[in-house]
Amino acid sequence: MNAPLNAAVKPIANSIAAMAPDLAEWRQDFHRHPELGYHEQRTSAKVAALLREFGLDRVETGIGVTGVVGVLHGRGGPGGPAIMLRADMDALPIHETSGVAHESIEPGKMHACGHDGHTTMLLGAARHLAATRNFAGTVYFCFQPAEEGGAGAKAMLDDGLMTRFPVSRVFGMHNWPGMPAGHFALQEGPVLAAADEFTITITGKGGHAAKPHLARDPIVAGAALVSALQSIVSRVVDPLEPAVISITQFHAGSTHNVIPESAILMGTTRTFSDAVQRLVHAEMDRICAETGRSFACEITLERSQTPYPATVNNPEATDFTEAALRDIFGDGRVTRGHPRTMGGEDFAFLSREVPGCFVFIGNGDSAPLHHPAYDFSDEAAPAGVAFWSGLVERALPLG
Repeated sequence: MNAPLNAAVKPIANSIAAMAPDLAEWRQDFHRHPELGYHEQRTSAKVAALLREFGLDRVETGIGVTGVVGVLHGRGGPGGPAIMLRADMDALPIHETSGVAHESIEPGKMHACGHDGHTTMLLGAARHLAATRNFAGTVYFCFQPAEEGGAGAKAMLDDGLMTRFPVSRVFGMHNWPGMPAGHFALQEGPVLAAADEFTITITGKGGHAAKPHLARDPIVAGAALVSALQSIVSRVVDPLEPAVISITQFHAGSTHNVIPESAILMGTTRTFSDAVQRLVHAEMDRICAETGRSFACEITLERSQTPYPATVNNPEATDFTEAALRDIFGDGRVTRGHPRTMGGEDFAFLSREVPGCFVFIGNGDSAPLHHPAYDFSDEAAPAGVAFWSGLVERALPLG
């Protein structure tokens, strides 16, 4: 159900709108000092210091290496229901070309996915809710490391996140370039794909390029393998089930007249269901084995140790979140029916533990995610704070 045209839009509370300069200052500081997964020492230290400054009841650090959890009780103190709000903190190994005044000072590192904004919006909500405590129960503010391929959510779970901070529901949010800044979209069911990374090593027999009959060429085997792997999606997976297999790297050889001893292929697979993910894995294993036999080469396939499952929004949690969004902002800022994307998100590990909903907030007309010119929109931050704060007040209402 899309938002109706010219629908009413409710203003953001003055107390939250007035936070805009502080939000921009925090966010731009995070942006200048990006840190990669599991190395977010400066970021997590600043997050913990601010949470303590805001007056949270407890702040725990070092969860999943560099994760931080802030604990805030509503009126009446501990007890009652609890929910978790999650933001990611890590940056990407990309050299920034945005040209903004707050551009990264760390060569080869930048916040190209907006995690600086995600962290800032959750910090703003923690400050607002600590000041008002207009809720009953407990909210856990989860600042997670290593979302970009490092499975930081799973690392926090393995470190006891959900046993130390038990909750009934978990919520996440990600910015979305191309959607008006401060607008929201959501959808029940699968919203982001399961993501695997793989490395295929082909070992043949090297030799002189003028005498290929004396060698076993791993490049020819690799070329055949690239083509054969594409047949999985086109001829094995049900056409009604989305799936992607992308070979993104092919490394072999060092000069013109030598057949190399080995070749390496790297890439990613994306699916929306566990069954399709298992099918793709099995077919890749089969094709690698049979291609190796065909070309008399040894082929090994290694997958990422922690593949991301699909992010699936719980129907009830999604309905609740949509109702909260429309109540907070009016219909004009909210769209139900955000299209699924083959991007991956380790929020999936959290929403497999308890019912969850992952929401998208508009980032305006910015460069796309993971682009060297990307920058999070500070215009969107107050709306993100208003969403988080209003969600808590509706999920944990005063009696």
